[in-house]
Amino acid sequence: MASQCVLILDFGGQYKELIARRVRECAVYSLVRSGDISAREVRELAPIGIILTGGPNSVYLEDSPHCDPEIFTLGIPILGICYGCQLLAYHLGGKVVPAADASAREYGKTETFFDTACTLFRGLPAQGISWMSHGDYMEKVPEGFSLAAHSDACPNVAICDETRGFFGVQFHPEVNHTEHGKDMIRNFLYEVCHAKGDWTMGDYKKTAIEAVRQKVGSGKVLLALSGGVDSSVVAALLAEAVGPQLTCVFVDHGLMRLHEGDEVEAAFAKWDIHFVRVNAEARFLEKLEGVSEPERKRKIIGEEFIRVFEEESKKIGRVDFLAQGTIYPDVIESGTGKAAVIKSHHNVGGLPEHVDFKEIIEPLRMLFKDEVRQLGRELGLPEYLVSRQPFPGPGLAIRIMGCITKEKADTLRLADAIFREELEKAGENKRMNQYFAVLTDTYTVGVMGDGRSYDRVLALRAVTTEDFMTADWARIPYELLDRISGRIVNEVSGINRIVYDVTSKPPATVEWE
Repeated sequence: MASQCVLILDFGGQYKELIARRVRECAVYSLVRSGDISAREVRELAPIGIILTGGPNSVYLEDSPHCDPEIFTLGIPILGICYGCQLLAYHLGGKVVPAADASAREYGKTETFFDTACTLFRGLPAQGISWMSHGDYMEKVPEGFSLAAHSDACPNVAICDETRGFFGVQFHPEVNHTEHGKDMIRNFLYEVCHAKGDWTMGDYKKTAIEAVRQKVGSGKVLLALSGGVDSSVVAALLAEAVGPQLTCVFVDHGLMRLHEGDEVEAAFAKWDIHFVRVNAEARFLEKLEGVSEPERKRKIIGEEFIRVFEEESKKIGRVDFLAQGTIYPDVIESGTGKAAVIKSHHNVGGLPEHVDFKEIIEPLRMLFKDEVRQLGRELGLPEYLVSRQPFPGPGLAIRIMGCITKEKADTLRLADAIFREELEKAGENKRMNQYFAVLTDTYTVGVMGDGRSYDRVLALRAVTTEDFMTADWARIPYELLDRISGRIVNEVSGINRIVYDVTSKPPATVEWE
């Protein structure tokens, strides 16, 4: 039996993915759809609840997005967040107007007072911080609604109609800045929508494997395996589902981290699949010779990957399905409620033009990244692969400043491995989200032994982040940095100076190129 689901209707809010994640964190399946979905389609999906997202518009303007008014007659509980709250009020007879300076225009952390008799806030503190971001104001609350929260500036921060299961909040409970926000969402799911909490990754694995088997039948499946988390989990899922009907083409461009190619190959040795590893280092390095511009590097690597993949695919002959590691954020960003745009490999290039296949399958397209990792563990992939950090498709090519050579790539591989090894030995990696070394194109004078050296500068980069939209540089203990620096300059030839990047995002990016 299918899991219960909560439907999230998107009105252009920047937190739609976060809302969907919060719901799933409560063991309830969530779906994001465009806000203009019809009531008929909603009925067909049969959600136990509906959440209306925030958005940048004003509900009283003609060109603002609206939902099908009939959804308010379906008997399904509804939670409106920010714009969604105002939309709820607007369609049910309330009045929304621009906030005057002296009234309810609120942004950022706001002291808020809650009526804990309201189901949404039951069992929670009566006072706390909520995250506001609204310039409009509910001048008139719809009939049948009562006020459930207020701030010093705004008397109607939250409204509720317990009878119909309709709730609206002006703040964003999905963000961490709102105290007990996750608990509010949980109350909506379990106390109002009567969720069973039947969303588990183990159940999803069984369902997904069976769905792939039914879809593929006796057909052949082809997958371009990059070695990243998404493509590796897809490969494992397909291996469990169809075994020898799957061919994985792993294009090793010679720009991966130390031993990564061997690790990827070893991870799939236990399955009865056709695993093709193409050692194409020389080919990629030849194409990259003399190229220093970052975007050109990306384009060359993406295009060459496609060409190599095409060549290997021709050896296989016709296949029925081309598999991709598209995940839910890709789908959402491609347009909610619409078919996903085909994801280009390594974020450059595109779909192979000359691969003969009938259909594309995307077994992970309804999962978030953390859920993909969970599924990987359920499928028995090794932890080193499942927990692998984000790694750019072009690999070390964009962590080597200037032109790329095999000597540079080998140098960076060794230095990066030492950096990662020492962080992991010290346990510091557990509080970081990404860490890596960058080989600069800068040379400095040094003293190595009794002689003068003139070698490259290596930069170290480590960041902490929740969403990669912003990131802070990680505070690595000086003693550990000292140990890392000493090892690299002594064990890796061609480097005589180590620098640590202490720039956050923004103004910098996580990667250097």
